[in-house]
Amino acid sequence: MHIPPIRVHHKLLKELANSFKLGKNTLKTSYSSFRVKSSTIGAALGLNASGDLFSEKVSYKELSEENKQIFRRFQGKTLKNLTNEMSISVGNEQDRLMFKRIFILYIQMTFLLPTTINKISHVHLAPIFKMDKIKEGNWGAHILNFIIKGN
Repeated sequence: MHIPPIRVHHKLLKELANSFKLGKNTLKTSYSSFRVKSSTIGAALGLNASGDLFSEKVSYKELSEENKQIFRRFQGKTLKNLTNEMSISVGNEQDRLMFKRIFILYIQMTFLLPTTINKISHVHLAPIFKMDKIKEGNWGAHILNFIIKGN
């Protein structure tokens, strides 16, 4: 999927951020206000905005033993750690799946859901436990929830 570079002046981005009203999901401009929907975000980024939502949080207690190991592997990791881990071998199916998880986390932290804290959050982790349905997940709503909650 091609995501075009965003070439928007910093002052405009700052004004847009200050005009977004959390809780109401609206962007208020001098012309009018409009509601920001997950479908709008999905369309703007070329991502799926329908289908099942990713869970907001990963409950460690409810994970299988295998998924608990995956959770611990990524807990507290930084973008730099993920970059280093992308050099893993992809010789077998298990390694390819792990590479996909690392890549999904990297893309979220770099482009889709960046935070001021350079560590993987619970929001970033949620999709990697649904790898069989990663393409069908509602990425538009996932991003909108992330923005609204201020993560």
